[in-house]
Amino acid sequence: MMSDRLQEISTMEARILVVDDEPRLLRSLVDLLEEQGFIAVPALGGRAACELLTRETFQLVMLDLRMPEVDGHQVMQFIQDRKIEAPVIVVSGESSFTAVSRALRRGAEDYIKKPFDPEELLATVGNVLQKQALAWAHRNVQMRLEKSEELHRYIVNTSPDIVFMLDREGRVCFVNRKIEALLGYRPAELIGRHFRHLIDEQDVARGTYALQDPAISAENPRTFEIRLKTRGSRKANRYFEITAFPIGDDSGQFLPHEIRRSHTSDPCIYGSARDITERKEAEAFINFQAYHDLLTRLPNRALFKDRLMLAITQAQRNRQKLAVMFLDLDRFKVVNDTLGHAMGDRLLQAVTQRLESCLRKGDTLSRFGGDEFTLLLPAISTHNDARKIARKLISVLKEPFQLGEHEVFVGVSVGIAVFPDAGQTMDQLIQCADIAMYHVKAGGKDGYRFYSETMSIDTANRLSLERDLRQALTNNELCVHYQPQVASDTGEVVGLEALVRWQHPERGLLYPRDFLPLAEETKLITELSECVLDIACRQMKRWIDDGHANLRLAVNLSPLQVDHPRFVQNLIAQLKAISFPPENLEIEITENVIMNDLEQISRKLQELAEHGIRIAIDDFGTGYSSLNYLHRLPIHTLKVDQSFVRGIRSGEDGACIVNAIVAMAHGLRLDIVAEGVETDIQLAYLRNLGCQQVQGFFYGPARPASEINTLLSSRAPIQAVV
Repeated sequence: MMSDRLQEISTMEARILVVDDEPRLLRSLVDLLEEQGFIAVPALGGRAACELLTRETFQLVMLDLRMPEVDGHQVMQFIQDRKIEAPVIVVSGESSFTAVSRALRRGAEDYIKKPFDPEELLATVGNVLQKQALAWAHRNVQMRLEKSEELHRYIVNTSPDIVFMLDREGRVCFVNRKIEALLGYRPAELIGRHFRHLIDEQDVARGTYALQDPAISAENPRTFEIRLKTRGSRKANRYFEITAFPIGDDSGQFLPHEIRRSHTSDPCIYGSARDITERKEAEAFINFQAYHDLLTRLPNRALFKDRLMLAITQAQRNRQKLAVMFLDLDRFKVVNDTLGHAMGDRLLQAVTQRLESCLRKGDTLSRFGGDEFTLLLPAISTHNDARKIARKLISVLKEPFQLGEHEVFVGVSVGIAVFPDAGQTMDQLIQCADIAMYHVKAGGKDGYRFYSETMSIDTANRLSLERDLRQALTNNELCVHYQPQVASDTGEVVGLEALVRWQHPERGLLYPRDFLPLAEETKLITELSECVLDIACRQMKRWIDDGHANLRLAVNLSPLQVDHPRFVQNLIAQLKAISFPPENLEIEITENVIMNDLEQISRKLQELAEHGIRIAIDDFGTGYSSLNYLHRLPIHTLKVDQSFVRGIRSGEDGACIVNAIVAMAHGLRLDIVAEGVETDIQLAYLRNLGCQQVQGFFYGPARPASEINTLLSSRAPIQAVV
């Protein structure tokens, strides 16, 4: 019986070259080996053996020594000269010490004397093959280890991140060459230096604590963000995301050879540092624009309200007064319409500078929108304090403004609401100041008034419009126009945004700004939104059935509609009722809707995404921007607000914001739609930036369904109309 080991080897079908000059013995050897599963190749004589060794590969050579012409010793010399990796077993009738010794010196693995015992010969064959297999496996492992180390060294040194190791004292044991490209230091000059010397002074304490935290482990690596020093200017310090974890005691064999050969302390911490400077700058841009007006650099409405709420709390605690002023520029529209938007923007910037010169330390001036400003005066003693500021504001704006060759004049109407007389809450104070400002406008402009309870708002028009809006929902007076969303590189219409219009029986076609604020105030917005969604989906379904299977419908949803407990169920049921494919629908919501209740919105949007519905963030960057929700929510598209796109035309910071938003969206693998594209310059800029889709007056205003039918039927790229 053969041993299990030999049976394993026989299944390998090893190729064995059998060399002998006696045909009968040669045949018997071949038959014996083939019975055991080996592939035995006969060679009659040494010359035939050399020819076979030249052409073919063998795992073993069984060789007779005494042969005519070319003997066994010459065959072994042939094998050595050509570095053929095949072990040799000598099977010979010569048994003298000299013959055996000479054969072994020539490289023979073993020596079997004729006549041989078959079991002994097979056992010898098995042993030699196993030894050869182990040797080959060892060489293979060594080669793989060498290649692995070379690959590891290549990966570490060509990594886009800084890779480093620290000893137990926090000194640098190893750092790859990337540090020279990012920070300007050569790796050799940092070896042995403490890592805190690389950290910006303001972040030393945080970085030291993070790397020395006892809770850090391989299963719980520490990730944190710090600034690292660059060689040269301190202003050039860059932000990095550090990921670090301890190295186990048994990991020394996997360390880079530079460390294993060095005399530094054993490494204790392994980590990488990823340069996130561009991301931090993008976040800074977005965070700034979330709370500031980009044109005037003033706090925006969100930041003003935050500060007003804080001021109210302090005023209540200290039993003090505060004042809220609502400022509206007089004659600004005339300047803007006459000289153009660019001059209008310059005028707003000049007005801002003059207004800021009148403020006390701690006052907050905010651009509320358009040519409207709000001013918070915390901790005033009497109404007279607010009166003095109001007079100063009016006075400082009476002087003419020089805009290029033009000298223009504007005034300001100021409404004032004093806490706690005019109201107890933020919204009450702003509303009362607004009401007081409108009374100034009605009385001749360019002045100021304090809010009083005797003031009233003309509600006749509001009540009439509310009644008509309720009838419009009953009489199907609402209609939908569609604004094309166009692929920036091909001009193909890839989507349509549904925009509501009201065909009023007396006033004609009304736009959203004329009735949506009232609809939201009267809670009719939910019914209105559902009506618009139904009209748009039914129309889009007809276009899809006509062969535009990939066309996407974008619909804005109101906050009240999204907040409804059965929002998801109602929307899905509405789509199923008309067999509308969910993947062709993209709902647009604003950041403010998300941040009102992130947990609830996250759950609802996740359900919609599971049904195939796409989610878009409308007017991205104009609300409470937070990168956190972009990771948590199933968002597919960011819509860049038209105010930023307009900045491309005028070279303002809006262009920088567009750059930042597009770069961030690419990093998060989100689609980008730029709103408000009006010129070929803006289109070219966005296309080069990698913005996939655009919409705006460059391709014309929103159109009724009949015109969209014509556009889609042509199946040609949409043409610009400006």
